Amino acid sequence: MADLFTPLTLRELTLRNRILMPPMCMYSAEPDGIATDWHLSHYHARACGGVGLILMEATAVEPRGRISINDLGLWDDAQIAPLARIAKLVRAEGAAFGAQLAHAGRKAWSAERGFGPETPVAPSAVAYNDASNTPHALTLDEIDVLVDRWQAAAQRAQAAGLDVIEIHAAHGYLIHEFLSPLANHRDDAYGGDLPNRMRFLLRVVDVVRAVWPAEKPLFVRVSAHDWVEGGLTLEDTVVVARALREHGVDLIHCSGGGMSGARPPAVGPGYMIPFAERVRRKASIPTAAVGLITAPELADAVIRNGQADLVALGRELLRHPHWPLDAARVLGHDVAWPKQYERGK
Repeated sequence: MADLFTPLTLRELTLRNRILMPPMCMYSAEPDGIATDWHLSHYHARACGGVGLILMEATAVEPRGRISINDLGLWDDAQIAPLARIAKLVRAEGAAFGAQLAHAGRKAWSAERGFGPETPVAPSAVAYNDASNTPHALTLDEIDVLVDRWQAAAQRAQAAGLDVIEIHAAHGYLIHEFLSPLANHRDDAYGGDLPNRMRFLLRVVDVVRAVWPAEKPLFVRVSAHDWVEGGLTLEDTVVVARALREHGVDLIHCSGGGMSGARPPAVGPGYMIPFAERVRRKASIPTAAVGLITAPELADAVIRNGQADLVALGRELLRHPHWPLDAARVLGHDVAWPKQYERGK
């Protein structure tokens, strides 16, 4: 058996294989954050294509936390039913379905006051770059409100019948901004040393875990390295991952960058796999690997060699919705096809 196609059980959820479709913004939601027929078609196609777990694009916990005006949201009960419809269809094809709960922080673009950016929020009044608005530094009371909004979004994810929640703590967005000393210049309980900088993330995890059913897994996506001197490092991420494991997180989804425009030293197929491998081994927690993975042989080797527990394919699944079915053929492994497509097998 190809290792890529072995099932994976996290809590009481068993995935049919180790292939993860990671969150990728579609910029196609209604301005009120409601999913459309586009999302139904998009995610259903990847479920038919054999993906084990589909995580929807960044789904905002409040309107001002969106990356764009057309991002999905879970800040309102009206957003539940369209997601429930997608979840039902995706699961009928054998895939698990989850949401990435997110807040864009200082990188947000909101439509709350028309079609223009609103003053963003962040741990400190430090702009992302020279072309960005200076964010409002969150007060302690405002932090409490945001923590509550993550919990409310998790409750709506449960009402929609989702299988997994991933908390977005990567790519320069709000939680990553708290974690990184490049964006977090606070001198209170949320700033300074790493235990303080991870406090916001751990609070979000705790309130989500409190309402998310015990039988369902909880993921956190991190940027394992800022690729900037003085920023978050891989060793910092190992420390964060250990704390997350103790707070009930089941898997760390290891990406990188996003805190600035800095580029990694080298980019190529699987270039961020070492992040997932080190976090998995040093923090004793399952991980997902990502980073220009396109070849079935590479994806299979990641699982076989114990470098990660899931392999995330982003752009490759945009190009090729049925990649898992073809990967099984390449690896000499037989998998069931949707009955409607069996003539093509």
